[in-house]
Amino acid sequence: MNLLGIDFEDWYHPELIQRHLKTQNNKPTVVNGIDKILDWLRKNETFATFFVVGELLELKPELLDKILAGGHEIGFHSMYHTRLDSPNYREKFTEEIKRFDALTSKKSRGFRAPTFSLNHNSAWAIDVLSENNYVYDSSVVPAKTKLYGISDAQTRPYRITSKNLERDDPSGKIMEFPLLVTKILGRKVPACGGFYLRALPLKIIENAIRHNNEQNIPASFYIHSWELTPEFMPKVPLSFIENFVTYYNLGNTLKKLDRLIKKFKFTSFSRFLSEAKF
Repeated sequence: MNLLGIDFEDWYHPELIQRHLKTQNNKPTVVNGIDKILDWLRKNETFATFFVVGELLELKPELLDKILAGGHEIGFHSMYHTRLDSPNYREKFTEEIKRFDALTSKKSRGFRAPTFSLNHNSAWAIDVLSENNYVYDSSVVPAKTKLYGISDAQTRPYRITSKNLERDDPSGKIMEFPLLVTKILGRKVPACGGFYLRALPLKIIENAIRHNNEQNIPASFYIHSWELTPEFMPKVPLSFIENFVTYYNLGNTLKKLDRLIKKFKFTSFSRFLSEAKF
């Protein structure tokens, strides 16, 4: 069994787009794709964890009911899609997690850091999650990229602490589900969804999932809501590289992911934890 996390955010939340916005008064559009996503999951008899940016629940409280009514799970993705390692963010994060608890009636037990920004400068977040009764995190990518990654982190689920982000710590209260990686020409690279799903040949990702499953390791996969609903994603002027990362092959994302979830079994983190033995 593998894990599907949908990072539910709007067009103005991705870091590469935030850099170019001149105002914070942006109108959400991607939220209008929720019914399409839920219908697609229902037809494929697949459950997912929706890691939701909290301000979207404030704007459209009905999102929570729709997600839960489909048998899916709600998870925390910060209130405004702020990197954990942003200056002076720790106190704000503590406030945000309590706001999200109020919005969801404390139904959230899992977290994913925006832009996978859990690192040694933001390790404090693990303590905050533990203090607020969170059970798991899925923010570690065990491969280094320009934006994120902890290259020496282990690839199977482990108990994470603020003092040990890379390896299992028996004293840890938070279970870490690292994102799927693979090796290409001897180098570790993410194969966990998002841009990598859009850019890599599907065969490479299928082999990575199969390799994990043969070792009894769940493949942790992510996808953005705007990648599943490109019709609601406006085109923002970006640099060549930023434009490529954000928009490349966007129209084929749903088709590629559809092929994966028809070939491999995926579920939400909560459902996996209720059945798994660690």
